Amino acid sequence: MFDEAPSAHAAPEAAEQRTESPSASLHQLEAAPPVDAAPGAPARILESIRLIAAHYGLWFAEAVHQFGLEGALQAERAAGDAAVGLALSRLGGGANPFEGWAPESLHQMEESLSKFWLGMDGVWFQAVEGLAGMDGAKRVNDTCWARFAPLEAVRIKSLLGIPPGADPLDALEACLRQRFNSRVNSVLMEREPGALVLRVTSCRVQAARRRKHLPDYPCRSAGVTEYEGFARAVDPRIRTRCLACPPDPLPEGEYCSWRFSLD
Repeated sequence: MFDEAPSAHAAPEAAEQRTESPSASLHQLEAAPPVDAAPGAPARILESIRLIAAHYGLWFAEAVHQFGLEGALQAERAAGDAAVGLALSRLGGGANPFEGWAPESLHQMEESLSKFWLGMDGVWFQAVEGLAGMDGAKRVNDTCWARFAPLEAVRIKSLLGIPPGADPLDALEACLRQRFNSRVNSVLMEREPGALVLRVTSCRVQAARRRKHLPDYPCRSAGVTEYEGFARAVDPRIRTRCLACPPDPLPEGEYCSWRFSLD
């Protein structure tokens, strides 16, 4: 156990014992052997990744709070590009270490990262639900989607090199296909005159609940926030309409569906 710091209300004798010989205390610290129970390098590396991810997210969240979502997205574009450069310089020898991978290995990595993302989303929801109940978790979840969906759209647009004058619905379809959600779930996209319809044909979260004979999670509020924010970030002229989403009653084997159209 760690020693407590001296209290402001500690007895005078205790305070004198703690402070009478600073040089002796320093000598003891210098001579102390390393703690055998200190975590090894593998554990420290994982902890470093965890803290770096949290720190990056906190910067983005506070930038949203201070300057609004658009300002935060602008800042993230600059900070994120610089951060990737730093990662490649310090961890990849200046090159992308995935460039030489076989296509199948790259596909497996993308699948694993997408499932990892979904799992992290789930553990955060459960942790907040344990702290503040279902309503509290849904509020945090909706707020996170209001920020993450536009960020994801902006990053995918940049990754795909979609130019500013691209057809809005073509751009949206291309971006939707690259989402985390489109990798962890099965989606079907259909074109209508002046519109794009997305139907989720297999949802990992809801399918798992149905296998356990649980009711569908009522995700409509988060879905509206998510899909509206994503589509507007691709092109502000796109309007989003929910066709069906829990708590709407859905037939067995059917999940949410969304329609995107232009003003």
